[in-house]
Amino acid sequence: MKAEQRKATRKLDEGAMERALLGKVNGLVAELCKTRKTINLMEVCGTHTMAISGFGIRRAVDPRLRLLSGPGCPVCVTAQEEIDAAIDIARGGLGHNSAKTGTVPRSARTRGTVPVFESCPAPGPAVVTFGDMMRVPGTLTSLEREKAKGADVRVVYSALDALRLAEEAPDRQFVFLGVGFETTAPTVAATVLAAQESKVSNFFVLPMFKTIPPALEAIASSDRVNVDGFILPGHVSTIIGTRPYEFLRDKYHLPSCVVGFEALDVLQGIYMLLRRMHDDLGENRDSPRPRGRGRNPVQSLFSGHDQRPKVENQYMRSVKPEGNAKARQVMDTVFEPCDAVWRGIGAIPGSGLAFRKDYAAFDARSRFHVRNRQSSIVNRKSGCRCGDVMLGVIVPPECKLFAKACTPESPVGPCMVSTEGACAAYYKYERA
Repeated sequence: MKAEQRKATRKLDEGAMERALLGKVNGLVAELCKTRKTINLMEVCGTHTMAISGFGIRRAVDPRLRLLSGPGCPVCVTAQEEIDAAIDIARGGLGHNSAKTGTVPRSARTRGTVPVFESCPAPGPAVVTFGDMMRVPGTLTSLEREKAKGADVRVVYSALDALRLAEEAPDRQFVFLGVGFETTAPTVAATVLAAQESKVSNFFVLPMFKTIPPALEAIASSDRVNVDGFILPGHVSTIIGTRPYEFLRDKYHLPSCVVGFEALDVLQGIYMLLRRMHDDLGENRDSPRPRGRGRNPVQSLFSGHDQRPKVENQYMRSVKPEGNAKARQVMDTVFEPCDAVWRGIGAIPGSGLAFRKDYAAFDARSRFHVRNRQSSIVNRKSGCRCGDVMLGVIVPPECKLFAKACTPESPVGPCMVSTEGACAAYYKYERA
């Protein structure tokens, strides 16, 4: 059989499996919804968000199954004040900084505070970042607008690209924006180690990293959010494994499943979650409700003595329970946990990464005197509800700005800016 024929046959087989899984998913939804109105599953990965919209999964499943987008887009969750700090560093090259004097704090890990650039030496640093960050609005402007005014802001595809820029121009200072989750942080940490080994002294990182498990705990413990289960991120899980998610079941009685990114992966992951909910409902029908939050009948019927795997793993071809030990070791060598502010959500303890003392020389916060202070204009009222979208409180069309004042051409919030944002996905694939 020729390669083209084999490919076509495989595609037909996948299509048949997808239709079969869709039927099973909708069958389980019908069973579970005999005692409830809806089932809310939340994905916490921007790639899943785009896959669910792009493959038409949301439109294909029973509408009583609500697929909500959580804080899984790294660009979307970057705090407005972090963007402001990057902009201030970029503007430092133009002499726009206020050049205030003062004591630089020892740590940039103060909860609920805003980092502000105080001063930098001439000719000022170049800010280097991924393309998605360029249009994300800060409080008053964006990196793209500052670049248009003449600031030295450059787009790269990796942290190593930023390091190469620094090596090629030793008379300039380069600040790479460390944006992302556990997937990105190890590569940035490896780049810092490479810079140290090569004795590159003009390369710095402004750490804006976020870590997923603390965010999941914040969502699971929130009274504002009504989630029955989590579709866990495949990429992040390749690094951290499945064990860091076990608290979801142990503490909050919520099922979860690590899922891949093809349509068949996502459907299978949804099916595994629903099957777990259905099985537990049947097995625990006569059991007393456990203590705790117990926000709906399905969650409340989970037993605290379940001996089955705590976290389902549909993405076994890439994700192991222990994750990638080497990547975590590199990340833990350079960074340590700190509190972080998530855009639209607020401060989440222990959900960020900061430089360890031994690598403080690469920390842009201390090198360029980024100071933390309360800001009176950060919470500017624009009507943007990206925070509610990322918590699954609303879906993008429920925001009054969606597809009107806020579009990909003129975004108000980061969920419309990023190619992995929930609003961008709805705008591209699911507008009526």
